[in-house]
Amino acid sequence: MKDFKGKVALITGAAYGFGKEFVKQAAQRQMKIAAVDIIGDELEKVIPLAQELGAEEIITIQADVGIYEETEKVVAAVMEKFGAIDLLMNNAGVAVPGNGINLPLRDWEWIVQTNFMSHIYFMRQVIPIMIKQDRHCNIMNTCSIAGIINFTGMAPYFSTKHAAVALSECVNYELQALGADIAMGVFCPGYVQTHLDHSEEYRPERFKDESDPYYQSEEFAKGQASAKYVIETGLPLEGFGETVFKAIEEDQFYVLTHPQYDGFLQLQTGEKLKRSNPNLAQLIEAIKGGK
Repeated sequence: MKDFKGKVALITGAAYGFGKEFVKQAAQRQMKIAAVDIIGDELEKVIPLAQELGAEEIITIQADVGIYEETEKVVAAVMEKFGAIDLLMNNAGVAVPGNGINLPLRDWEWIVQTNFMSHIYFMRQVIPIMIKQDRHCNIMNTCSIAGIINFTGMAPYFSTKHAAVALSECVNYELQALGADIAMGVFCPGYVQTHLDHSEEYRPERFKDESDPYYQSEEFAKGQASAKYVIETGLPLEGFGETVFKAIEEDQFYVLTHPQYDGFLQLQTGEKLKRSNPNLAQLIEAIKGGK
């Protein structure tokens, strides 16, 4: 997407972290913005910020993106207000650290619905809209380096991020087969100073059970402390919004932030890709060639 002015951006997880940075970048490019988050009070604060930075127009929508019916309401509200969606940024995400075997099923379900199913919910509604618009559009899914590598201690989070990367790759193949003028991308940051370690603040009522002894366990406490440490010692957040929007300008597929992880992508594809501009064509050739 080369020309952003007046185009419509739908951004989830927009109250904090990467989502808020994406709102700022969209505003600077004079886009029309639909900012979505489960936290309503904080979400409203992005309105004056976006207006000050030059947004043509902005609306905020409080919604739980892990519920399909709520995503339907979001898309309907955006279409009623703006009549189009040119850029979809599936950015909402949560994390609950802990051993995948011990973690309560409610946590698995919460993470899966937010980090993975929400991508499906929005793409299956927005892609047909984009195709009908008959103009170039973009989708950028925030996935994390956790969608490419694995560590111990956060099986649900890493699993959903792997699933989100695979989903993006597969849907991209399908869009290419259809000849759709939609560029897909996956943003896979490493440790960055986001708000992810505050996920408990976003936990919906349907996933709460304070009586569960797991949430008073040493394992849970250590996991929370570890998550807080890796986020707080990550790279500063500033600048990553610009990185992602530069990638959108170039219709770049993989968007990585930490050079030390490039080798993992190379191992998966059998092809050394330039971090500045990896693309799906290279991946397809690598796979076909058995490299």
